[in-house]
Order: sequence, then structure tokens, then C-alpha cells
Amino acid sequence: MKHPRVRFERDRTVWIASGKVELGQGINTALAQIAAEELEVAFERIRLMPPSTAHSPDEGYTSGSLSIQEGGKGVREACVQVRGMLLAHAAELLGAPAGELTVEDGTIKAKNGSSVTYWECAAEADEAPPAGAGAKPSGPAKVVGKSAPRVDLPAKIAGKPVYVHDMTLPGMLYARIVRPSHPFSSLVSLPEEKLQGATLVRDGSFVGVLAEREELAIAAAAKLKAKAVWKETPLPEDFHAWLRRNVTERSVLKEVKGPSVEGTTVEGKTIRASYSKPFIAHASIGPSCAVARLSGGKLEVWTHSQGIFGLRHELSLVLGLPIEKITVNHAEGAGCYGHNGADDAALDAALLARAAQGRPVKLQWTREDEFAWEPYGPAMALDLEARLDAAGSIVSWKHELWSNGHTNRPGRSPKPALIAARHLEKPFDFAPAIDPALPAEGAGRNAIPLYEFPSLQVVKNYVRETPRRASSLRALGAYGNVFAIESFMDQLAAAAGADPLAFRLKHLKDPRAIGVLQSLENSWASWRKKENHGHGLAFARYKNIGAYCAVLAEVEAGEALRVKRLVLAADVGLAINPDGVANQLEGGAIQATSWTLKEEGRAGALSWEDYPILRFSEVPSVKIELMKSDLPSLGAGEAAQGPTAAAIANALCDALGVRVRDLPLTPERIVAAMG
Repeated sequence: MKHPRVRFERDRTVWIASGKVELGQGINTALAQIAAEELEVAFERIRLMPPSTAHSPDEGYTSGSLSIQEGGKGVREACVQVRGMLLAHAAELLGAPAGELTVEDGTIKAKNGSSVTYWECAAEADEAPPAGAGAKPSGPAKVVGKSAPRVDLPAKIAGKPVYVHDMTLPGMLYARIVRPSHPFSSLVSLPEEKLQGATLVRDGSFVGVLAEREELAIAAAAKLKAKAVWKETPLPEDFHAWLRRNVTERSVLKEVKGPSVEGTTVEGKTIRASYSKPFIAHASIGPSCAVARLSGGKLEVWTHSQGIFGLRHELSLVLGLPIEKITVNHAEGAGCYGHNGADDAALDAALLARAAQGRPVKLQWTREDEFAWEPYGPAMALDLEARLDAAGSIVSWKHELWSNGHTNRPGRSPKPALIAARHLEKPFDFAPAIDPALPAEGAGRNAIPLYEFPSLQVVKNYVRETPRRASSLRALGAYGNVFAIESFMDQLAAAAGADPLAFRLKHLKDPRAIGVLQSLENSWASWRKKENHGHGLAFARYKNIGAYCAVLAEVEAGEALRVKRLVLAADVGLAINPDGVANQLEGGAIQATSWTLKEEGRAGALSWEDYPILRFSEVPSVKIELMKSDLPSLGAGEAAQGPTAAAIANALCDALGVRVRDLPLTPERIVAAMG
């Protein structure tokens, strides 16, 4: 049997090809559970093939919390088809109707007691059965919906070489890139230095070194960088003001004209507030790395890219190689949840491989390279306005935002998105960051509230050009939009003299949204007020089509704001691996806590001292409550980001009576808000 996505091996394992990649989010475990369930084999028999453009289906990018919704669907369909092929062949071998056959751990049994295994059938089964013929009989799930151990963790915990950074190929050269720590338009001069044990590679303003040993490459790159001169690109001092002045296109994402918009007088009061989100780095613990080999006119690349097919397209464009001459293989790297420097490092390695005479090249970015050159999550400015009627209900709502595009991943534009392409002797025009269409959107993600208002207007101001490189970061615009919306909801609740939880429930109709908020009622009501301590909550449905998530935060406001406890209630539909879902929600909440308290990508940040992140000693206690559901699965990875930020800001206001509307919530901003 030949199937592009399922392969049966002699050791009685089953290998599955998926276009989604493991980023440390545990997706290989969940996909293996889906395959085991549909094929009716033991979970331990399933293996996920490392994704490669040579054999994997093109399922786009591993992003947007879509790996289960899209990648899981593909695995399920492939396994149903294969199961049907195997049952049809087994029916011939056993002389029994296919409908009477049962399967137990890959062994197909007939009522007369005869049996044959998948592995015995696989060599000859090749006729595709009718659609759906391989669907597993209905009944309780055996693997899906139950927590399973992560298949990727044992090797990592044991310190085995599983990352692209650990790769060693015969004859491999080591490389470093030479770039300044600031944006530049061109290389003005490069010193004529004798490089010990290293070779200079230059193409226009693109500069790198190759060496037999890594320490020689490091020393040579540092020597060149110390004396090279680049033409700098200036950055605006107040980027949020710059965004407001440089709008390319204004669009209305949604508008509902109610009485207040039509001009009918509505008693009550109008409240306005402005919010901002800074640039945020991916802050991967391991800087980007790639390995490339160009030999015989064929290029092979190993990378921790989230989109190997998009990267292949970009490599073809920049290098002028036919796409069929390029193979891009995924190898795990430090998790980033977005577009960090992985794709750029892959292009850097490929460009340097042209000078390596067929030898493989490992290109490792430094920490400084990563902070200076990775695409950051874009900055955003937001204005909100609402009107309350005499009964304390919201009768009109306006949300206006300013931002660059939130995605500039390679392969999504006819022009290159990777930095080396613009620095070559024959430079390419650079593709601007863009946004996907609604309902996913980018800058406008989650800008349309899930609450029900008689009058509503949501406006997006897109800024096409930017002197600061930006692209996808976990949750895209949802982090900034939900922070603003849910902070504003608390302010409106206070103006209406209402409890924040009851105020939200009053404006919701979606039963699943109401459900996750109501599940926090006990934790919310049991809070006992203490000096300098506060609690707050927030809610969103990711993209308005994904997972529902409500967050309750408990904080202590001392010398710095400290998040003591987070309680998350989430509805993700059917949880394939409940433990994995909980891990994703917990990780997202902790990352959002770091963003909210500390992270700000200012120009010149080159180290952890310049760009602090949450320390282990500062990690809050996190409790996860998953709503039980058999509805279709919804991605969980990005659902917690926005609600966590707003819940913390609301808890700060509860603790000190002041509201900070500019992220992050640093001690300096808190003191300024206190007057």
C-alpha cells in the first residue's frame, strides 16, 4: 500500500506525515492520538515523520492555533482512508464482509476467528474504498480526549541532541553573520582584516564568515563588526504617535448603526480611553540557527521555521533556484510562537552555502543578532469610546486602532520578507507586513467584541511602511485589542456601579461565553480584599471563532506589580489531549504575564538586561478549568494572551485604584498613574 501520509513499518509502527511542525507545543502528541484513534492501534505505535517539503503535505504555517483544526483534520481523513483500504483487502483475505470485521491494535479479526494484521495487509492493499468506508464505528473514544505523555519530551529532558543547533554533518563549516545592532540601509565600509582560520563572504551589504571551527567564526565576525561602518536607518522616538501620523488605509471592520449613531438622544454618559501596546520580542531562549548544503545545483536546508513551504518559495526567489531543486526540512529549535529569526537564519545559511563548495554550513545567530534583527510583534495604539444609558447598559461602542500589519512571513508575497534579500548587491524590494482577512485578521484580531451592543463601530488604521521590522507574534493583534476592550469593560462597569462579572454577563448572549465566565463565579466571589492586593477578570473568544477563555488574576502591588495567581476557564470543544491543552493555556498565560509586566522592545535592546522577561521566581500559580465538550476541537494556544493582560490590569486597578493603559505595567507607569 502506498499512501502519501501513512506508512506501516516492519517493526509494527505506523509513520504519519503532517504539514504541522512541533514547536514545543505538543502537537505531535495530539496528532498521534488522532491517528491512533482512527486506525485503532496503540498510541505507542504512532510516529510523526519530521516535516519536509520532500514528503509532507503543504498545510501552510503552524500558526493561529489551527494545528488541531486543520492538521488534525488532515490526519484523521488520511487514517480513515487507509483504514478503509486495509479493511477492504482484509475482507478478501479472510472471506468475510468488511462491515463485520473488527480491529484491535492493528489486528483485523473476522467472526470466524481468523485474523490478519495491518502490517500484513499493507504490502498489497492498494484499492481505494468508497469515501468514509474506513470510518471507525461509533462508540467511546479510547485515545482521543484522554491525557497522553508528550512524545517529544523524553529526549529533551535527557539532553539528547534533538535541536537543529545540535546538528553535525560530515565536513560541516561553521558560520556567523556580520550585521550591526541597529537598522541600516547599506554597508559603507568593511575593514581589510586578516581573518585567522576564517573566510569572508560578501554580497553587497550582506556579510558573513565561514570557518572550520565555531570559535574561529565567532572571533572573525566580531573583528569585522567592530570596524565596519553602516548607514543607519533612524527610528522615531514616539512610535505610537508616528503610527497615528502615517496611516496608509482606514477601514471599517464592522459597523452596526443603532439609535445613538442615528442621532436619537440617549440619556447617560460617554466615556473614552486610549491604550497602547509596545513592540514585543519573541525572546526565544535559544537564538535562531540553520544548516544548509548546496551541492550539484540542489539546496537542502534544515530549519526550525514554522512554514517550510513558504520558506522554500522565498529561498527559490532570492537564490534564483528552481523550487524543485530545494528541500526544506524541519528540525526543532527554541519555541517562539511566531515569526522570529528562524527563516532569516535559513536564508543566511543558504547564501553562505554558495561559497562552501558543496560542504554543509551551520549558521548560528547570536543573542544580539536575535534581539536586533528578528521581526518583533508590532506596536499598537487604540482609542475606545462607549456610551452608557441611564440603566447602566452600553448602548454604543467605538473601537479604533493604529498598527502596522502583523504578518510578514516568507512565501506570502511576491517580494521577499527576509532581511538578507534587501542587503544583497542586487537587492530585492522588501514586502511590507500585511494582515489576513477577517475573521482571523491581524491588527484587527479580536477588535470586534463578542458582547452585544445596539450601536457598534470598529475601525482599523493600517500603516504600511515601518522603520521597525515587525511580523507575527503569538495572538497577533488579539493581545492589544483584548487588553483594551476588557480594561475598558471594567472602567464602564465602575461607571455603571456594577460588578465586573455581572456587567459582562449582562452584555453577552453566546452560551459558551457565558459558561466560561460563570465557571469563575466561585473564585470571584470568594475573594477577600487586602491592602495593596487586588483581583480582576477578563474574557475573549480567540478570533471570535476559536477557543473561549476567561481569566481571573490576583495581584500584589508592592515595589513592583506581582501576579500571585491566575485561574483560567476555557472551552476548546473536544480536547484531544486535555493535559496538552492545559499546558498550552498555562504557558500562554505565563507568557502573557511576562509581556504585561515587563516586556518592551525598545530600540537598542541587545541582551536580557535590556529586555527583561519574567523570572521563574515570579511565575504565578496557574489553575486551569476545562469545560467538558464533544463539540469540534478549537485551538487553545493563543486564547489566553489578551484576557490575561486585561485581567492583570484590572486587578492592579482593584489593588491601587489607578488604571494603567500603556503596556507593560512597569513600576514607573504605575507611579505615574498614581499622580
